[in-house]
Amino acid sequence: MINIRKLFKYKKLLNWYPPFIGAGIRIKEYSKLGNSYLVEMKLRWCNRNVAGTHFGGSLYTMTDPFFVFAAYSHFGDDYIIWDKSASIEFVRPGIGTVTALFEIPISKLNEMKSEVDELGKNTYHFTAEILDANNRVVCKVEKEIYIRKK
Repeated sequence: MINIRKLFKYKKLLNWYPPFIGAGIRIKEYSKLGNSYLVEMKLRWCNRNVAGTHFGGSLYTMTDPFFVFAAYSHFGDDYIIWDKSASIEFVRPGIGTVTALFEIPISKLNEMKSEVDELGKNTYHFTAEILDANNRVVCKVEKEIYIRKK
């Protein structure tokens, strides 16, 4: 069984995480601090729907872990960090290569950690857009993550 926490410590290995391989998802860039990820997905036979565009489930998979990863990079093993809820709004068909940037500024992460340390737990909301090659919005994703001290 693959331990995603161990893979996370070696961010380049995350591209070998089976759900990413299956959907054709690649981490193109990431910050050394772990708070920012640029992710892409090329349109291939394995992530194409009957209309010839990106399958909605693959688009969501592309967004799933990265805000949690960004928070985990700052909080570490003394905290529990989970996705609590998510929604996705499909704006236009995804054709060709799509990209998304997932980033939590360090100042926001510091603020979040102070709040969780004071309150014991909290939830946070983030949004991201998946863009096509012409920088047009393919879909918008809202994520809510839950963080608490162990």
